[in-house]
Amino acid sequence: MTGSDEPELLRAAPVRPPADSALGGFVEHLRQAHDREFDDYADLHRWSVQDPDGFWGALAEHFGVRFGTPPQAVLGDAAMPGARWFPGATLNYAEHAVGISAAGADADEVAVIGYSQTRDRTELTWGELREQVAAARAGLRRLGVRRGDRVAGYLPNIAETVVAFLATASLGAIWTSCAPEFGASSVLDRFGQVEPVVLLAVGGYGYAGKQVDRREQVAAIRAGLPGLRHVVDIGYGPHPLPGAVTWGELLGEPGELAFDPVPFDHPLCVLFSSGTTGKPKAIVHGHGGILLEHLKNHALSWDLGPGDRILWFSTTAWMMWNALVSGLLRGASIVLVDGNPQYPDLSLQWRLAAETGATLVGASPGFLMACRAADLRPAREHDLSRIRQLGAAGSPLPPEGYRWVAEQFGAGVLLNVGSGGTDICSGILQGGPWQPVWAGEISGPCLGVDARAFDEHGTPVVDDLGELVITRPLPSMPVGFWGDDDGSRYRSTYFDRYPGVWRHGDWVRFTAAGSAVVAGRSDATLNRGGVRLGTAEFYRVVEELPGIDDSLVLHLEDRAGGNGELMLFVQLRPGAVLDDALRGRIVGALRTELTPRHVPDRIEEVPVVPRNRTGKKLEVPAKRILLGAAVEDVASRDVLADPVALDAFADLAGTRA
Repeated sequence: MTGSDEPELLRAAPVRPPADSALGGFVEHLRQAHDREFDDYADLHRWSVQDPDGFWGALAEHFGVRFGTPPQAVLGDAAMPGARWFPGATLNYAEHAVGISAAGADADEVAVIGYSQTRDRTELTWGELREQVAAARAGLRRLGVRRGDRVAGYLPNIAETVVAFLATASLGAIWTSCAPEFGASSVLDRFGQVEPVVLLAVGGYGYAGKQVDRREQVAAIRAGLPGLRHVVDIGYGPHPLPGAVTWGELLGEPGELAFDPVPFDHPLCVLFSSGTTGKPKAIVHGHGGILLEHLKNHALSWDLGPGDRILWFSTTAWMMWNALVSGLLRGASIVLVDGNPQYPDLSLQWRLAAETGATLVGASPGFLMACRAADLRPAREHDLSRIRQLGAAGSPLPPEGYRWVAEQFGAGVLLNVGSGGTDICSGILQGGPWQPVWAGEISGPCLGVDARAFDEHGTPVVDDLGELVITRPLPSMPVGFWGDDDGSRYRSTYFDRYPGVWRHGDWVRFTAAGSAVVAGRSDATLNRGGVRLGTAEFYRVVEELPGIDDSLVLHLEDRAGGNGELMLFVQLRPGAVLDDALRGRIVGALRTELTPRHVPDRIEEVPVVPRNRTGKKLEVPAKRILLGAAVEDVASRDVLADPVALDAFADLAGTRA
C-alpha cells in the first residue's frame, strides 16, 4: 500500500475513552488533579512525550507506586543514553506484583492458573502466591542469596517460576531465565555471562504427549557455571535432578513477606536477545523502569485491572513472559501455558481462553493466520464472551488477519496489534481503547514513546519508509548490558546511527493519520534500483497465494552497484508443487501489487521457513549463510523453531560456491 492509499477503517476511535476503562480513569485523574483536558488520543500522546515529568509523574501517582524513599525528581537527566529517572527513589517491583496493599481482601481469589502437558491444571490464590513468595524468599536467603546476586531459572512457564522470580526480586537479587528446550551450549551463552549463584531447573517436561528428559543438559549447565553454589529441582515431571535442593525444601519454612527497597534503576532481570545475529546481548532491566512501563502498558493499552484475566502463550525465554507476569501489577490473574500451544489441535488456546474466562488473549500473528487458513470459527465454537481485547505481537499481521479477527469477534473486541521488543520489554507502537483500528496498520505510538521514522539523514518522514527511532528517553530503556562496563556495546547497538536518538532496528512507515506499518527489520530491507521495500509487504502478497504456506525473501546486494540478486524461498502447503504455473502466479502478483523491480530473480522451495522461537523470520541469518557463513556461526539451533530450518540454505550456499 502506498502512502496515498486510504486504509480500511475497521473500528473507529470513540470520542472519549470509555469511562469504565483504565485509560478513562487516568484521563479523568489528569482532569481533576492536574487540570488537563485532551481532545483525543493524539493530543494525549503529544503531551505524554512533550512533558515526560508530568506524564510519568502522574502515572506513578495515579497507579499508587509505593516508594520506600521518594524521588528527588521525575526525569533528573534526559540525555540518551544515560537518562536518569526518579533519582533518589527506592522501591521494589515484587511488592507491587503481589498486591500487598490489598492483602487479605483478595486472598481467596485466583491469581495464577497453570496449564501444562506435564501435570494437571494448577492454581494459586493471591493468598497462596504471597505465602509461597515469602517462603521462597526465606529459602533463597538460606542458600546465601543476597542483593545483587544472580538467580537463574532453566524453567518452563509454570507457577513455580513466577514465585521464584518474585522472591528473587524481593531480595534485590537479579533474575534471568531460559526455557528448558534450549540446549546446554545456548544456555551457557546466556547464563555464563551473568554467573548465577543459584540455578532453579527441571529435569524434564512433557511436550505434545511425549516426555522430554533434560537431565543431561542440566548437568552440563551445572558444570559450565563455576560460580554456581546451589541447584534447586522444581520437581516437574518424572526426571529428578541428583544432588539438588528440592522445591519443597526451598519452601519448607514460612517466611516474612518483605521487600528490600532498591534504587529505581537497580537491576530486576536480565533478558537476552535472540542470538540469531551474534552472541546474545544480556539486556539489564531495572525495577522502576519495568514497573512504570508495565503499569502504563497493561492499564492504558491493554486495559487490565482487578477481575481481568490474561492468557498469552510464551516461554520463559521471551520478554512476553515478563509482560505476562506483570499482569499481576494490575490485580489481574494470569494464565500460564506450558507445552505445545497447538497440541492436540489448533483450537487449544481458544478452549483455554473459554475455560478460564480470559479477558485479554494474546497471540502471534502466525497463529491468527493459521486459524484463518484452517477456517476456524473460535467465537462460534467456544464461549469467548469475556474477551475484550485480542493482542498480537512478534511479527507484522497482514490486513487479512485484521479482517479475520473483525469477522470472528465483531466490533466489541478490540484487536490490539503491537510492536516493540526485548530491548524495552514492552511496546513502542500499539493500540488501545481510545484509538482506531485500520486493517494492516498499528494504531500508533504508545503513550510516552516519541516514536518516529527517520531517513538516512536523520530527518523525520511521514508516509514513507524509514528507521524506527525513539527521540526521547523511556524509563524501561535498559540500565545497560551485563558486562559492558564502559557502555560501548550498548551505545553501538542503539545510538550509532543517530547520536542521542534510539534506533530500534525496524523499518516503519507512519501515516498522516498517525498509524504505523512495520515493514520488517531494517537490516533485511529490500533495495532494488533505489526502490526500498520492507519484507513484510512482500510476504503479504506471496502468502495469500494458493499453495504457499510461508515464505522468505532475501536480497544479495551487488557490490558493484547493480541490482543484485533477489531470492524468494517458499514453503508449500501439502499437495502443492512449485511448477512454472505457480512461479508465474507469484511473479504476476508481485509485479502487480508491488513493483516490477521486486520480481525475484530466483524462486526456490524449502522444507520450512526459518523462524526463531518467538515466530520472527530469520532473514539476516539465512542471508549470511548464502554469503558463506557457517550455520553454527549464524545461529544456535536451540533458538530456532525448527532446528534444521537453516540447513537448506547451507546446502544452497554450497552449490552456489
